[in-house]
Amino acid sequence: MTVTEKSAYLRGLFEGLEPDGDKDTTKLIKAMLDVIDDLALTVSDLEDEIAMLTEQVDAVDEDLSDLEEFVYEDECDEDCCCDDEDVYEVDCPACGETVFFDGEDIDAGFAACPACGEKLEFELDCEGDCDCGCDCDCGEDDAE
Repeated sequence: MTVTEKSAYLRGLFEGLEPDGDKDTTKLIKAMLDVIDDLALTVSDLEDEIAMLTEQVDAVDEDLSDLEEFVYEDECDEDCCCDDEDVYEVDCPACGETVFFDGEDIDAGFAACPACGEKLEFELDCEGDCDCGCDCDCGEDDAE
């Protein structure tokens, strides 16, 4: 039973008692029933507006999901080993300085330390289960 239906039920119960219209208590109860009716209508209107807003938010959420899929469709997964955007932290064995290199430097296998100029070599170690299409020896071509 909705709030408006309950309000109407209370009004029907009161009128079924055949109240004396001249008494102060009857006037008070009628005024209270009017307030209850107004509150019930307000609650009903709010429920309708919430339902409408929920539908609109769901539609916006679906549109946003479609937009995110369109914008981010070409980006690699976080687990992809070919992401050149990664930054690697390396401690230089010559000067002890902590330096940072991007994926291109690491993929090349060597880079110069920006602090001391020492040539640093990197050995790529792939797990063998890489299926991202990178040029590393993943064990996939070992069968040839």
